[in-house]
Amino acid sequence: MKVVQAKYNAGNWKYKGDRSDLKDPLVFVFADRYLLEDEAIIATIKREFPYNNLVFGSTAGEICNSNVEEGTVTITAIEFEKSNYKIKTENIKDYQQDSKLIGEKLITQLPKKGLKHVFVLSEGSFVNGSALIEGLESNLDNDVVITGGMCGDGSRFEKTLAGHQTPNEGEVVLIGFYGETIEVSYSSVGGWIPFGPERVITSSKDNVLFELDGKPALELYSKYLGEKASELPQASLLYPLHVKASGKKEPVVRTILGIDTKNQSMTLAGDVPQGSKVQLMMASADGLVEGAYQAAKLAMDARKNKPELAILVSCIGRKLVLDQRVEEEIEGVIEMIGNTAAVTGFYSYGELAPYYGEQSCELHNQTMTLTLLSE
Repeated sequence: MKVVQAKYNAGNWKYKGDRSDLKDPLVFVFADRYLLEDEAIIATIKREFPYNNLVFGSTAGEICNSNVEEGTVTITAIEFEKSNYKIKTENIKDYQQDSKLIGEKLITQLPKKGLKHVFVLSEGSFVNGSALIEGLESNLDNDVVITGGMCGDGSRFEKTLAGHQTPNEGEVVLIGFYGETIEVSYSSVGGWIPFGPERVITSSKDNVLFELDGKPALELYSKYLGEKASELPQASLLYPLHVKASGKKEPVVRTILGIDTKNQSMTLAGDVPQGSKVQLMMASADGLVEGAYQAAKLAMDARKNKPELAILVSCIGRKLVLDQRVEEEIEGVIEMIGNTAAVTGFYSYGELAPYYGEQSCELHNQTMTLTLLSE
């Protein structure tokens, strides 16, 4: 595996290590949404990296090695020497906003023979991550795992972009990895702590929460926030929900993406099934840094080879809590996986990975999610 990494900022390119030509690389382009909407910047990227497989994703912060960037373009170009990959993409606007349906369609486009892993980069504003996973897993062999993330838009929550060769609204990108020697490991850990009384979801539909304990969800949630309720939905990033659904082994964390004051409902980043039990969550910077370290420790468990590439997807809520200490969670990951792996990734609106030791993927919020690869 050969990796070339670069950063574009204020009209200048800066490379980590040598700049070299690669053969048919997979090129991750993570950047602020405003930059990806600039046609001149897209043209500059394509001149600098004139390849056929550029995968774009807008972010709430870019991860490049041990650094967390804002308002930049980060590039990680990977040439696979023993393995190969295939990219498929569809736009949810062509599927009547049906997240499950687009997942079902996309997964059938990836050849099954030799498929070892699927990485997803999805639009993050109106794709329901839970339903997308359900669709993807509907026609996926049991031994193939899905990881990935939902794109971000800083703390603006206006719109997100993803795409293959061109960034667009509504795009969902699948990357299938193939090869006998490729090794992929993964993990997802939060570090948030539940607090307060446990409530029951008495009314919900998909990812929209209407009632808790028979009371309007937004009204009850706002009482907990007190003065911070006036800062919704941004304030909810600091107080996500701990959701324990019946039939699920593990709880999930759900971030609130939007509120409807008229009907007192909240739209979350993933499904919140009726009958689930819910608590508020909070976090400390130390807890989140430790969570990232533990995620890396689990991802390294039982690996045969050292990772050559680490794709990190962390949540915007973690970034807001960590603030000036945000790079500490990246440093904790690198401390565990070693400094020989190229590190890329972004701050997201949702993370995709199974729980440790399981195969089935889940949508997470507020976690550090790792995908480690080697050939």
